[in-house]
Amino acid sequence: MSRPAPAPGPGGDPAALGPGSRVALLVPGSAAYVDLVIALLADGIFPVPLDPALTEAERRRVLAPIAPDLVVDEVEQVADLLAARTDRTRSLPRGRPIHCTSGTTGTPKGVFSGLLPDEQAAALVAEERDLWGFRADDVNLVLSPLHHSAPLRFATGTLLAGGRIVVPGRFDPVRVTAAIRDERPTSMFCVPTHLQRLLAHWDEVGVPDLSSFRLVAHAGAPCPAAVKERLVALFPAGSTWEFYGSTEGQFTACPSEEWRERPGTVGRARPGRTLSTDDDGRIWCAVPEHARFTYLGAPEQTAAAWRETPDGPAFTVGDAGRLDEDGYLFLDGRRTDLIISGGVNVYPLEVENALREVPGVVDVAVLGADDPDWGQRVVAAVVGDVAPEALRAHAREVLAPAKRPKDYVPVAELPLTPTGKVRRDRLADLLADRLVAPPDGGASST
Repeated sequence: MSRPAPAPGPGGDPAALGPGSRVALLVPGSAAYVDLVIALLADGIFPVPLDPALTEAERRRVLAPIAPDLVVDEVEQVADLLAARTDRTRSLPRGRPIHCTSGTTGTPKGVFSGLLPDEQAAALVAEERDLWGFRADDVNLVLSPLHHSAPLRFATGTLLAGGRIVVPGRFDPVRVTAAIRDERPTSMFCVPTHLQRLLAHWDEVGVPDLSSFRLVAHAGAPCPAAVKERLVALFPAGSTWEFYGSTEGQFTACPSEEWRERPGTVGRARPGRTLSTDDDGRIWCAVPEHARFTYLGAPEQTAAAWRETPDGPAFTVGDAGRLDEDGYLFLDGRRTDLIISGGVNVYPLEVENALREVPGVVDVAVLGADDPDWGQRVVAAVVGDVAPEALRAHAREVLAPAKRPKDYVPVAELPLTPTGKVRRDRLADLLADRLVAPPDGGASST
């Protein structure tokens, strides 16, 4: 496990920063932002990337357990901090940024891995380089906000290999298409929402030349099969991947060719990691020492996230799934999202994936609503031009009775994080006044 967090040093003084210090970054992402992240980590200083749109109250709540030594909330501060350490922007990072969990169900938690000795620091960089093949001629197109772990990881990996990054700004299909045309990127990370918006735009204006891409990786949310198939068809052969991971760490990586052979899989364990599941289906991932972490200010949650296995310390983020005989992982959902209807366990992800197969469904989120007879009933919030009757008919074909939604609520859009994850804490509020108990009251009759 990583060592305890260091005590915070003098606050607000850039000159006082040293190994173990923490710097909260509350500014928009840019190429200079990524350079600063690398430079700080090379000095053993931990950047804390955060959404600059957080309210003052949210900032206080998130930063309280992190206790940053410096808060950067002006773009000019990025340049000033970078000017003092420009020779460090391609140096070996001595740890990972302190990213905060996505907070889809509550207050985000800071994930801390501690200062790494040289051997582990080198292993941290090599793991990403070897998996994704980062090289000096790479051009990484950044689509997601850089305060999130995945886009920042791809951007830093590219720069550390000698490549360059392109940061078009807030996601816009027109702007991204222009960047593809002008910059000839070789890699990009995206979430399914990005793909859906790009494909819709390209349906109107035509598909740009995508031949420069050697790597297109997507994650963050389930990808509809139709979108995945178009992704594979449009981009160069062998270039598209899906991976499964979290702010805490990475679990799997899966070329699209393997997904086609095993529809629904998110792949096998990344090199150096071992996957297992417990009796409840909860997924555990044994990781090398450089990938271990604690939650800052949350020792009980840290203890609950780790356990010893024959393959070494393993962590979980509460997701449930199953492994096939060849080690391919299939996700069922998250234990914290579990719906129990009439004593039957229902994972929202399974129901969502089934409903995404219905033509006209753009997106869908499933949750449990209180029910006087069954404890909870299954509810689906649906984005898209599709009749509830079509959804019910499909559910009857592919889902057991207890898993079939009793309510289909049309919504213009789902409350999402910038990386495409459903804000389930906001979803319940969105639907609260729109739900009507089904006349039959039965959780197994639809």
